[in-house]
Amino acid sequence: MTINTPARAHFARATAARAAAAAEPGQTMVGATPYELMLAKLAADRRALKGVQSVARKIDLKRKLLPEYADYVAGVLIGGRGAQDDVLVTVMVWRIDAGDFSGALAIAAYAFEHGLTLPDQFERSLASLVAEQFADAALSAFMDGGTFDAANLERVDELTRDADMHDQVRAKLYKALGYAVQDVDPPRALDYLHRAVSLNDRAGVKKDIDRLSKLIEAAGRPGDGAAGP
Repeated sequence: MTINTPARAHFARATAARAAAAAEPGQTMVGATPYELMLAKLAADRRALKGVQSVARKIDLKRKLLPEYADYVAGVLIGGRGAQDDVLVTVMVWRIDAGDFSGALAIAAYAFEHGLTLPDQFERSLASLVAEQFADAALSAFMDGGTFDAANLERVDELTRDADMHDQVRAKLYKALGYAVQDVDPPRALDYLHRAVSLNDRAGVKKDIDRLSKLIEAAGRPGDGAAGP
C-alpha cells in the first residue's frame, strides 16, 4: 500500500475538490478522474468484503479501508456542488457500520442538502437507511449497557425530519432518542417514547413510558416528611 504523505494527501483532496466543483448539481461524478479511480477501488473493496462471511470481520475490514477514502471525501465535501456521488454515500454507510458516526454525519448533511441517493444495491432511501442504522447502533449500545451520543441521534432526526419513510423506522429512531436522553431529561425522553409508540404500537416502549411517567410524577411531588413552617 502506498504511504500517504501529507503532500500526497493534500494533492488527493485538491484534485477531488476540483473535480467535484466542476460537476453540475443534478449530474453525476462519472467521468471525473478522481471519482473513477475511487469507484474502481470501491468495486475491488466491495468484492473483498463479499468474500468475508463474518459481520465482525467485515466491519474490521471497513475500518482498515476507510482511511484510504478520507482525502477524496474531504475534497468532495469542500468543493462539491451536489453531483451524485456513489463513492461518497457508500463511504457514509461504511462509516456508520464502523462506528465513525460524526464522520458519517458530515457526509449525510451534504447528501441531504443536495438530494443525493444511495446506489441501487442498498434498495432503500438515504433517509431511511441513515435513520435506521443510527437507531440500531444506539439501541445495540444500550442493550450492551453502553451509551450513545444523543447529539448524533438529534442530528439524524433533524436531517430526516421531512423525509418519507416507514413509520416503524422513525419510531425506532424516537425510541433510541428516548433512551439516549432519559437520564438527563426524563420529560423529553417521555415525549420521544410517546412519539415512538404513536407511530408503532409495537415499538416496545410502553413499560418505559410507565416507568418515566412515575419518575416524573414523583419528582413533581413535595418530599415526604418535609419540615413545616
